[in-house]
Amino acid sequence: MDHIIGQTPPGDGAALPAGMIVDGDQKTFMTDVIEASRTMPVLVDFWATWCEPCKTLTPTLEKVVKAAAGRVKLVKIDIDANQALVRQLAQLGLPLQSVPTVAAFWQGQIADMFQGAQPESEVKRFVESLLKAAGGSMPAADLLAEARAAMEAGDPEGAGELFSALLQQEPENGDAWGGLIRSLLALGREQEAADALAKVPEKLAEHAEVSGARSALMLAQEGRKARSQLDTYKARLEADPKDHQARYDLATALNAMGEHEQAAEALLEIMRRDRKWNEEAARLQLLKFFEAWGSDDPVTGTARRRLSSILFS
Repeated sequence: MDHIIGQTPPGDGAALPAGMIVDGDQKTFMTDVIEASRTMPVLVDFWATWCEPCKTLTPTLEKVVKAAAGRVKLVKIDIDANQALVRQLAQLGLPLQSVPTVAAFWQGQIADMFQGAQPESEVKRFVESLLKAAGGSMPAADLLAEARAAMEAGDPEGAGELFSALLQQEPENGDAWGGLIRSLLALGREQEAADALAKVPEKLAEHAEVSGARSALMLAQEGRKARSQLDTYKARLEADPKDHQARYDLATALNAMGEHEQAAEALLEIMRRDRKWNEEAARLQLLKFFEAWGSDDPVTGTARRRLSSILFS
């Protein structure tokens, strides 16, 4: 998996099957749109040469459709060159007083639409919703699900390859960045995980998966140091159960060893004894644990409830 860091992702995503982006007109509308929509969702981009927003939206539509890799079709129609079609569509309840207008067709019917230029993120959400309604999903969603399944099955190597492949298609996918960093950590490749984190686009810095992966990396770095002193911390606690720093460091070491329940218990014990110790360091560390473990970890839910009972007792 040495190649998964540092590649420049291609802008157009996966290769597109032929005929997925076409210029349509009133003669081909039935074939290109209505009939085609009986087997796959079809987006129709109504545009005009004088329309400035169209010049922004059309390339965005093409990019998202290319990323769909043959699961949705795009038909571009110049309204000025197809006035008869425009009048016919108005009679069917699709007025085209302004452009750009994008209509989504499925099973021969208009399923959804929007008007005006939209950012790529909104266009992507529109297409994802359309595919979901048609019983499908974007290829990226499939890759993400496969990568997460690989992680859960104990295959971080395979998961890393899949997260990397997803980033080739979507360089700004926060879920994929977080997953890639976690897969590298699971492989013990801490420096590469740090390098990957440094390459995360700034706009994704606070994305939930990226934040969780960042916490996991920080805890791994702390834990590596603490693990070597595990016996020392235990000996200090045996000598003095009120040695909160030793218990705190022990919790960090236990977390690094994957002993989530014991790590949480150590921090909760500090809070039972002295909730305000070291400016609430135990509570703050436990919150980092929760972020790193994720809400799906059963220990997160249990420890969070126990934390609440201490805070509100």
